[in-house]
Amino acid sequence: MASPDRTLAAAGAILIYAMVIGYTDNYVRVIAAEGGLWQFHASRSAMALALLWLLAGPLGLRLRPANPRAVLARSAIHGLAMLIYFGALAFLPVAQVAAGLFTAPIFVLLISRFAYGHTIGPVRVAAVAVGFLGVVMVLGPEAISGASAAALLPVLAGLMYAMGNIATREWCAGESAEVLLAGFFATLGVLGLIGLSVLAVVPVAVPEGAAGFVQRGFVWPSATFLFWTFVQAAGSLFGVGMMIRAYQMAAASRVSVFEYIILPASAFWGWLIWGELLTLQASLGMVLIALAGGMIALRSRQSPTAARQ
Repeated sequence: MASPDRTLAAAGAILIYAMVIGYTDNYVRVIAAEGGLWQFHASRSAMALALLWLLAGPLGLRLRPANPRAVLARSAIHGLAMLIYFGALAFLPVAQVAAGLFTAPIFVLLISRFAYGHTIGPVRVAAVAVGFLGVVMVLGPEAISGASAAALLPVLAGLMYAMGNIATREWCAGESAEVLLAGFFATLGVLGLIGLSVLAVVPVAVPEGAAGFVQRGFVWPSATFLFWTFVQAAGSLFGVGMMIRAYQMAAASRVSVFEYIILPASAFWGWLIWGELLTLQASLGMVLIALAGGMIALRSRQSPTAARQ
């Protein structure tokens, strides 16, 4: 049985997660300039799992799952979501792929209501709608253009990501965050090795630089690749750990709205690191994203009846 919601604590955990992931993800372009997606996943997972193992003793971490089948199922769902998401980047615009993944809060609401019978009030529904409108404004009109069968792939990733987030609380509430972290990185590591093996047997043409990120097989890693992959591993280990704790502390239909903050966080680091500026439309979209999160956070401070809305 799930524990009582701690919505504000979950919001804080998601904010930390967004700031850490927003920073590390801004350096994926550096990794992509010379390495490939599959080697990145395999290398990052190996580093993250090694760090987790080294920290287990000093921090007293529990790495043995209470329910291995549930952990495996959740890890597989999340891993496949990321595989579809990054795979779609090979032939769809980044904005369109990102917009598809950010349909996840909508699916969280639907699954929570119709699969688990959770009460979903009008405030939560409105927050999801406001947040998604903000996401579309940030990503621009290209995010919703070019509808095709292939464009359904990012939406499928969003559906699977939503299922994995719900599974965190519904299936794995009794698991430690470190167990779910280990499962997540192990799955992505296996998928990375599979991708490298396939590309070794069936090589494909690889464009130069970041354009060849998805199609590129194994290359001898440089010091730059190894350094930023390690930064990714350490940052993801901490950031994803905070995200997992958030979904363990509060209902997925609340926490998923807070995840919209990832876009403003990434934009902030993009401005600070690369000097990238936002349009007025994107800035207004971020205001809507912040408003969506505020609607959920403020509602949670009211009476128990209101907090269910």
